[in-house]
Amino acid sequence: MISGSAATNVFADTARYLDVSISEQRLRLLDEGAVVAEFPVSTAKNGPGEKKGSYCTPTGWHKIRAKIGAGLPINSVLAGRRPTGEIYTPELALQHPQRDWILSRILWLGGLEPGKNRYGNVDTTWRYIYIHGSPDELMQGQPESHGCIRMLNADLIVLFEQVAVGCGVWIHE
Repeated sequence: MISGSAATNVFADTARYLDVSISEQRLRLLDEGAVVAEFPVSTAKNGPGEKKGSYCTPTGWHKIRAKIGAGLPINSVLAGRRPTGEIYTPELALQHPQRDWILSRILWLGGLEPGKNRYGNVDTTWRYIYIHGSPDELMQGQPESHGCIRMLNADLIVLFEQVAVGCGVWIHE
């Protein structure tokens, strides 16, 4: 983890940011250097990396560029950043075994480091990297995603209410 002062250097207007540890499979919400909330996550099965098509979780400084899904019922299915009208159930999963489920809410990330996670073939936004809900049974405490940061749905809804668009996100090994 980095200190609150390092976060303040990047985000001069706020000391509140998310710290995502790939090695620990944990997401922490920090405010003035103190942990306000902590949640288990699942990052990419292919590990850390920024390149488009790698199916890796990008590292470095990001921000929340958009919050999607406010007010949707828990386990709502989203596709193309829009609700489908479906509610995830194990039965629905059996009907669509190849689907990469994005549920409940989306925090869409944008990279802040040109050449590392912004612009060109490393751009986090255009890789559609999110923090999003996942079927709870898939959250086994290990890296299993296609690049996004998966969370338990109830945890994501709690986090969604505590962060704003523009909130910093530090992703590291």
